[in-house]
Amino acid sequence: MRRIGLSIYPDLSNYEDDQRYLEAGHKLGYTRVFTSLLQLSGDAESGTLAKFKRTIKCANDLGYQVIVDINPGLFKDLGVTYDDLHFFADLGVWGLRLDEGFTGLEEARMTRNPYGLKIEINMSAGTNYLASILSYHPLRDNLLGCHNFYPQEYTGLSERYFMQYSQPYRDANLHTAAFVSSHVAQTGPWPVHEGLPTMEADRDLPIGTQVQHLLLTGMIDDVIIGNAYASNRELELVAQNFFSSQPLLGVRLRSDVTAVERAIVLDGVNGVHLYRGDASEYMLRSTQTRITHSGDAIPARPSTGDFQRGDVLVVNDDYARYKGEMQIALRSFRNDGRRNVVGHIVDSDAGLLQYIKPWQTFKLIEQ
Repeated sequence: MRRIGLSIYPDLSNYEDDQRYLEAGHKLGYTRVFTSLLQLSGDAESGTLAKFKRTIKCANDLGYQVIVDINPGLFKDLGVTYDDLHFFADLGVWGLRLDEGFTGLEEARMTRNPYGLKIEINMSAGTNYLASILSYHPLRDNLLGCHNFYPQEYTGLSERYFMQYSQPYRDANLHTAAFVSSHVAQTGPWPVHEGLPTMEADRDLPIGTQVQHLLLTGMIDDVIIGNAYASNRELELVAQNFFSSQPLLGVRLRSDVTAVERAIVLDGVNGVHLYRGDASEYMLRSTQTRITHSGDAIPARPSTGDFQRGDVLVVNDDYARYKGEMQIALRSFRNDGRRNVVGHIVDSDAGLLQYIKPWQTFKLIEQ
């Protein structure tokens, strides 16, 4: 089951704000919560832990599954051992995320805890960490993977390493998660406010595009907003993009687009476009629209110069056999007047074009 999640930091917030945030997310289908205990020390005030317990109970009552971030040092500080996890069961959490690992043996043994706690390991480590754990035969139903988030600008994972580090978890058929970042939230585990994404390329992108990026890699099941509190609009955009049955690409249409051209681009066929399988390096083709709009007039527009990557095109009356076909330019090529430029993929979504594959369906959403 794929889920979207929120992050909350009870030691840095108040219960009423956390409660409102959790309730807002619950109404939109959010079912995971990330929080961090890494800021605690061995002499953590009982009042701080009480704040965590109260907020975790609120999340549990709303149907969330709460995972707390810990490391081996915190185990020692709290007097907890890897073979006795009752402290976390008493805290009311669904699982533990190990920001730093043990040797592999300990993680495997923790998956067999009597409380059914999930053990979520750090996917961003980039070593043979997972292989080591698997060699000790963990209970795989209780083993999950989750990438880091990166508060410091320019330190997030590159896409190359994100893919490389994620692949072993896909190969092992483990459930995975990664983080996207709100542009209005100011709370995270550390006093740095430069966003909390997993991939550096996502840091400045609209949050809906961040979600699509993670999903289109094929490596991620759960998407979590790393910082708090995202705006209501951001919560809605994450849910819209995550729960969409199709990848969504934003398009800005020309102000003079005709009703027929608008319908071809935004409606496709039964609401979606199908990327034709015999693919060209110059364009993505959605050909079924030329059947549904075969009887519509599509006059040629004056030439706007050569086509550029991201241009959204509709074949006009001068190319009779292909009239009504919707195309998206993937690289520059000559405009011979038989295709109308009717819009452009929004800049923030242009990078997603590389992930749309032949025979895949997708939707274009007007921005």
